Amino acid sequence: MALNAAPAPGPRPLAMAMLGKLLPLAGLYLVQGLPYGLQSGLLPVLLRARGLSLTRVGLAKALYAPWLFKLVWAPLVDKWGSSRGWLALSTAALGLLCGLLATLPPAGPGGAALPVPVAALLLLLNLAAAVQDVALDMLAVRLLEPAELGPGNTVQVVAYKLGAALASGGLLALLPALSWTLLFLLLAATYWLAAAAAWVAPALRQLPVPPPSAHPRPSLRLQQDLLAVPGTLWTAGFVLTYKLGEQGASGLFPLLLLDGGISTAELGLWNGVGAVLCSIAGSSLGGVLLARCWQPLPLLRSVLWFRLGGLAYQTALLFQLNSPRTNPVPGTVLRGATLLSLCLQHLLGGLVTTTTFTMMMRCSQLAPSALQATHYSLLATLELLGKLLVGTLAGALADSLGPRLCFSLFLALSATPMLYLGFAPSALA
Repeated sequence: MALNAAPAPGPRPLAMAMLGKLLPLAGLYLVQGLPYGLQSGLLPVLLRARGLSLTRVGLAKALYAPWLFKLVWAPLVDKWGSSRGWLALSTAALGLLCGLLATLPPAGPGGAALPVPVAALLLLLNLAAAVQDVALDMLAVRLLEPAELGPGNTVQVVAYKLGAALASGGLLALLPALSWTLLFLLLAATYWLAAAAAWVAPALRQLPVPPPSAHPRPSLRLQQDLLAVPGTLWTAGFVLTYKLGEQGASGLFPLLLLDGGISTAELGLWNGVGAVLCSIAGSSLGGVLLARCWQPLPLLRSVLWFRLGGLAYQTALLFQLNSPRTNPVPGTVLRGATLLSLCLQHLLGGLVTTTTFTMMMRCSQLAPSALQATHYSLLATLELLGKLLVGTLAGALADSLGPRLCFSLFLALSATPMLYLGFAPSALA
């Protein structure tokens, strides 16, 4: 008697198997977004409320430096141990660092500076978060099947931005009821629970450990090969500059609203939760437009005009807020307009970011297959460097030039990428 072949798994078991992978990834990407939300949204408002100057608040973003060296951590994580072990270890380290931060004051006497122990712990926090990012991305690449990459990337973006919203806006809204100590103890407990989940999750425990392989050291030849990929030099210049004006305004405007009398709870709701939800909506809209036959470069030309208009609107509101004839506490209409401008800028920023990352990936696909991952990591690192550059200096610019001239500079910086697009190479068209 002939043996019947085993039936192929139906759609329901396949969906359940994918759900078993996506749920732990969603939780881990959510906690991965916490450090970014903590230091981009929550910490600047806390430090400004405690008397630190805009210059010192901006310079605190230099603590993001470990993220610029992800290409250094990646070979170590890939070569030694398992990605699951690195993920659990780095997440537990984040919890330990948050526990230590809970024991220290956020500002020195008189608000003169960020205390050295706090700055050192925040630097280590970014180091642990950068290692966690590398480990989680490697784990996702090995865990997801080709048909699961779409849902997996959607989970990645949405969960990460929700984590950033919880750490910035959500915790900021709770700040009147939470002290600095309780806030960081809550974060520490969250990280330790996530570390335990990463270690025991069934889908992650079934991952095979890849055999050890040789990792060649970076060389001059490798750098030459990367730069020889068509469109690389132009794309590198674009990703370094396309966020300069937007990033400076988005980091500085909430602090100026805080100075103008808007409460930390209200600011946390709009600049944290509301803004991140709008950023998610903008990213999703960008994905829909690109899926409907829009090419990245033509779409960028359109959305950069909208972004420039949104920043001009925000700058006009800032001029009104700083007018001598304006009430020190903004009225209902002006308050609503300024808070809505935050959401508008994040919506347009999410749309621009999704389109730009698609163009970066298209450029990396022009590289030989053995170089594509390294090429994309290089572009992503340069993109982060451009954002950190203006984010770090924005406070010093506002203190030295004044808010009005500073935002006029941000407008000019936002117009620069629109001119730069005119020199885009045909390889990226």
